Amino acid sequence: MTGLVLAAAALSGAAVGHLVDRAAARFPWPRPATVGAVLGGPGGAVPRGLLEVATAALFVLAALRFGPTAELPAWLWFVAAGVLLSVIDLRERLLPNRVLLPATVGALLLLTGAAAVGDRWDDLVRAALAGVAAFGVLLLMALVSPAGMGMGDVKLAGLLGLLLGWLGWPVVLAGFFLGFLLQAVLGLALIALRRAGRRTELPFGPALVAGALVAAVLAGTWQGLL
Repeated sequence: MTGLVLAAAALSGAAVGHLVDRAAARFPWPRPATVGAVLGGPGGAVPRGLLEVATAALFVLAALRFGPTAELPAWLWFVAAGVLLSVIDLRERLLPNRVLLPATVGALLLLTGAAAVGDRWDDLVRAALAGVAAFGVLLLMALVSPAGMGMGDVKLAGLLGLLLGWLGWPVVLAGFFLGFLLQAVLGLALIALRRAGRRTELPFGPALVAGALVAAVLAGTWQGLL
């Protein structure tokens, strides 16, 4: 891994973080959404510089994990979409289709490109199956307990399953396990601090995204343990 690749990842991550900050601050976007309406105007969604630094760090982490490979663009795309979805979910308690659908289609196209370059069609098929399976499992959970999970979470599960499935079934299991674990720990902590009650609805998207990223970075470890 060269310093040039890491520097490019850091700079592009900071730029993406800046755009995400401005876009999240202006959600919900008008229809049809224009660049000026989504990114224009002063102010951001979070304290200045926070998303730039966080997204740059995540881009560098992805570059360290995957290196200059054909699959790296798919993971950078996922990081950008995941950060935007997480910020919107924290602010609005919503995972919008206007982000989820393009994120999923883009990830599928980028993984298809990676499969073509590296002759990894088996990985692509497994990724697609994992995306469908994850969507189906969380859809069932949402139907059983609609108060605990929304359709945005279900659609996000399809995106996460697609990316994690590219790395293997053990990584899929680890990613969702970590997502549910993080959500449970956060909920218990907020209850202990009296910042939430047992029936308080907490956004689930950030925990799912974080769990998926951790599992992807530690993919080799999960495959060795499971």
